[in-house]
Amino acid sequence: MFVEGALPGEDAEVRIFKQGRKFDVGAAISITNHSPGRREPRCAHFGVCGGCATQHADERTQMAAKQRWLEDCLERIGKVKPETLLPIVYGDEWGYRHRARPSVRRVEKKGGVLVGFRERRSTYIADMRECPVLPDGVSRLLPHLRVLIERLSVRERVPQIEVAMGDNAIALVFRHLLPLTDADHIEFESFHEKHGVHVWLQPAGPDSAHPFAPKESDLWYALPEFDLKLHFRPTDFTQVNPAVNRILVSKAVQLLDPRPGERIADLFCGLGNFSLPLARRGAEVIGLEGSRELVERARANALANGLVAQFEVADLFKHGLEPFGRFDKLLLDPPREGAMEIVKALPAGAPRRIVYVSCDPATLARDAGVLVHTQGFRLVAAGVANMFPHTAHVESITLFER
Repeated sequence: MFVEGALPGEDAEVRIFKQGRKFDVGAAISITNHSPGRREPRCAHFGVCGGCATQHADERTQMAAKQRWLEDCLERIGKVKPETLLPIVYGDEWGYRHRARPSVRRVEKKGGVLVGFRERRSTYIADMRECPVLPDGVSRLLPHLRVLIERLSVRERVPQIEVAMGDNAIALVFRHLLPLTDADHIEFESFHEKHGVHVWLQPAGPDSAHPFAPKESDLWYALPEFDLKLHFRPTDFTQVNPAVNRILVSKAVQLLDPRPGERIADLFCGLGNFSLPLARRGAEVIGLEGSRELVERARANALANGLVAQFEVADLFKHGLEPFGRFDKLLLDPPREGAMEIVKALPAGAPRRIVYVSCDPATLARDAGVLVHTQGFRLVAAGVANMFPHTAHVESITLFER
């Protein structure tokens, strides 16, 4: 049974609201003995808003649970155990979320437009006035965004706003399902001038997103340890937590230990978040990615940073690494579904070292089982990073050697 609102070691009265074949889910109605790791949630919307799940636990309690979950998945699903546990990577708990996608809905009974995350276990939108996991500059905009959208002719047809924050600017991408009027354009221009944010408009799918004010909108984030500046569009995939991302990139490069002359593949490379730091260390790097737009962005980032690195569009689930030859080392950062087809198809003898960054301990554990029991690797080290504070999401990093 999974119990919302309770912490390990506490005695709770529980109301069950979901019964399943393998487990039930419930919520704590009352708690008789409080865990030393319990604290008062900082956000006034906690418990209603579904954006956070564990603000009632302090950071060390949250991360201890995530580390236990990783170890349990590796042992139970993959039948493997790491030789070493890496130190937990901590980061800022508040103001960390540089990417978000608040929903928008006009609800007459609640006074007009609502902007926020969905309520827990509901399709309703939380009536939010602030959000402490968003940077202050974004959180303060929530009431102003409600006013802005209420003034638009399409206020009933703006389903979401995508937030993307770089080191240099905040961008807001407004999804609108009907054409905008000249008056709407004036409202957006005024919002940009008053609040200094970059306004993007998205009339259709993600590819239709374009800068409106200013006309030239450039976002970037830096990886200072590697003297890199990576440019991105607000609809591109980038990590939610830039501070933890910097630590994770540094840790991945340290574990992979790239040397000049070594051939290294970065699978699911995105816009070069791991590839370019590896190339900065002198390795011969090829980044493989399914999105043509991200490959083009990675190539541009390599050029802008004066680096030589190869980036190619590849369907890794279908073709694996075979078309690209042999590699000394591998960096894997797959989506949530993991990389089962890839690890099953690795050639004998190469690569000799793999760093696997994962956002899902279950699929990581499944792939780890194949690497260890079928492909002849050792699970040398594993650890977790606090990429997503106050949520159940677990970011992990593992090192495999033949």
